[in-house]
Amino acid sequence: MPRAPANGIEIEYETFGDPADDPILLVMGLGSQLLGWTLPFCEALVERGHHVIRFDNRDVGLSTKITDAEHDSVPDAMRKGMAGEPINAPYLLTDMAADAVGLLDHLGLERAHVAGASMGGMIAQTMAIGFPERVQSLTSIMSHTGEKGLRPPTPEAMQVLMTRAPDGREAAIDQALKTWRVIGSPGFPFDEERIRERASRSYDRCHHPAGAERQLVAVTASGSRREALESLDVPTLVIHGEDDPLVPVEGGRATLDAVPGAAGLFIEGMGHDMPVELYDTLTDGISGHAKKHALG
Repeated sequence: MPRAPANGIEIEYETFGDPADDPILLVMGLGSQLLGWTLPFCEALVERGHHVIRFDNRDVGLSTKITDAEHDSVPDAMRKGMAGEPINAPYLLTDMAADAVGLLDHLGLERAHVAGASMGGMIAQTMAIGFPERVQSLTSIMSHTGEKGLRPPTPEAMQVLMTRAPDGREAAIDQALKTWRVIGSPGFPFDEERIRERASRSYDRCHHPAGAERQLVAVTASGSRREALESLDVPTLVIHGEDDPLVPVEGGRATLDAVPGAAGLFIEGMGHDMPVELYDTLTDGISGHAKKHALG
């Protein structure tokens, strides 16, 4: 896969489809590599007429690791966040948004449709806030506004979020299975074989749990986007599962309420993942929104 110089670091990325087609930039969530946007998912968007770009955020996968930055631990960052105290973060969501814009620069794209999942939705929102001229349309998936007072994760989901991946390949894969059993979609079958295969590929490609910890500190330190979203002038679609235990549906509804003119797609039985059974629903939603606001 190619690498792009972006915002002072290097970003690993991959593209699919005809570069002449409307581009969609896919932004993945906390600790997840570009593999989180599976090949069938990307191909489904290509079949719907799009040029698709997926990439590793900083600190995961094959993109640059920010190993020399001092920062608070995750528990300290969360404690300080609750108390309204300053957090020592290695970087912020604004830096990660600038990374993605740098990738668009490298690809020669003045504008793109941007779809982000979970933390990727936060990055996509931050791109639209800070670089509205680069975001043709925004799709925020299973994410939130960062504002205080939203319903927190379930205790079980919070526990797996705070559990660092163990050492050793098999232990890490087992932990991934446990995590997706907790935060996955209760309305759809749990596909252990598929999840095990993706966890294995992710581990073999780059196992770097410290990066996910730094990303979580960055999310905590970045604060609320509510006020900025209320002034956003970018066509926005909010997709969220009604049964999400990690980012409860209130987070999606808050995003929908904040962005003027936003559309919503709320899916019963969907948790904090994208089951294969929902690929058509999700890609139809993303593509339909992009085509409604296609590049001229």
